[in-house]
Amino acid sequence: MKKGKQQRQKELQETIEATPFVTDDELAKRFSVSIQTIRLDRMELQIPEVRERIKSVANHEWTETVKALAIDDVIGEVIDLELDEKAISIMDIREEHVFSRNDIARGHHLFAQANSLAVAVIDDELALTARSSLKFMRQVKRGERVVAKAIVNGTDDKNRTIVNVSSNVGKEEVFQGIFYMYRSEEQKGEK
Repeated sequence: MKKGKQQRQKELQETIEATPFVTDDELAKRFSVSIQTIRLDRMELQIPEVRERIKSVANHEWTETVKALAIDDVIGEVIDLELDEKAISIMDIREEHVFSRNDIARGHHLFAQANSLAVAVIDDELALTARSSLKFMRQVKRGERVVAKAIVNGTDDKNRTIVNVSSNVGKEEVFQGIFYMYRSEEQKGEK
């Protein structure tokens, strides 16, 4: 049974507030309506499209800048960053990311998103991956949005910074990585 317009719009607004990176396609499936209906609802509610919501979140939440690499070198779009604490990036899986025969994302793209985010979160001019431990939980398909979250989790016995990265499609985890990061010598002593 379909919901009335007012109820759908109320739930749509609540859903977007809770998960601002949700796409119109995902919303259409969730509410069992067309993408055009979602777009019209968003227009009535004055909710911008997902790309504008992402830019808005990034502009309001970024308090520091990436030091270890140029922001353009980060794979995916960084939307939140607190140096030496946490970072978030998103990547929409497009045709150039997938195998042509089955529309499954190539694993190196998921790794690259996670690894570059692990580098970006380091508060240092030099950060290099010394070692990583990876686990792919499920295949990612073209059209899906991957949200990677990096959390700095202390140092190991060799004084390398440990960064845990978890990548999700919606609420489902698709990738886990633990990255052991080298830093410049002078920064190691300060941390």
